[in-house]
Amino acid sequence: MSAARPPAPDARLAAFDRHRRLLFTVAYQMLGSVADAEDVVQDAWLRWSSATRDDVADPRAYLVQVTSRLALDRLGSARSRRETYVGPWLPEPLLTDDAARGPEEAAELGEQVSLALLVVLETLSPVERAVFVLREVFGLPVAEVAAALGRSQAAVRQQAHRAREHVEARRPRFDADRRTQREVTERFLAAAAGGDVAELVALLAPDVVLVTDGGGRAKAALRPITGRDKVLRFLRATAAEGMAMPDLAIEVTDLNGTPGVVVRTGGEPYMTMSLVVAGGRVEQVLVVRNPEKLAGLRR
Repeated sequence: MSAARPPAPDARLAAFDRHRRLLFTVAYQMLGSVADAEDVVQDAWLRWSSATRDDVADPRAYLVQVTSRLALDRLGSARSRRETYVGPWLPEPLLTDDAARGPEEAAELGEQVSLALLVVLETLSPVERAVFVLREVFGLPVAEVAAALGRSQAAVRQQAHRAREHVEARRPRFDADRRTQREVTERFLAAAAGGDVAELVALLAPDVVLVTDGGGRAKAALRPITGRDKVLRFLRATAAEGMAMPDLAIEVTDLNGTPGVVVRTGGEPYMTMSLVVAGGRVEQVLVVRNPEKLAGLRR
């Protein structure tokens, strides 16, 4: 009997492309890095392109398993690098401004890749994070998660329960729909740029937290800034500095599935800003200035 042959390249690529967005989102959720997620998806393609038909009964399950294990392998070394990171670490912002998506798909994507959720996932162990992403975010059956991660179903259930409780205890309230999120973002941006303190006071929650990620490569606060008064002072200083920059361009666009802000100077990405909005007020301001994390905005 002859060995099974892989499908023709075009057919194999078409099968992979059907699941590419899912695979990228799984990898990005686990790693918080666009570049690392793209590398994982590329490695998954290499595994897929060399697999035989006899190896794969369910292409989607197979590809999720391969992607999850590749991401889990990378997560350990990524966490080690973050232990020496300068200042707060935030996930790499992901541009999700895609006119082809409908409102329901955009809302679902926002729940999957929101920066606020990814920040909380950083506090899980690598395996707990993988279980949470596959089980709670994507709703995979326990048996499929166990197979993907090489764990028993009992262990997966236990880790899923522990991870879910951990995330729910730390996940910020985020009850704004897309329309409200965009409205608050635009009002916040106009008030910050125009120095409208009264409007900022109305928009900011009393215990608002501002986190800036410069990674030691750009000017940023080395610790989270907590409280309305301190955040106001930081915003006023930052706005004054920004207005003096040449060719400043500010755009409200979709970042991580929800309306956010991309600032460019001289055509190059300078920073991103995402707001966590609840009850019509800003509870978190997440600013990424590390140029390495803004590279994806050039693509």
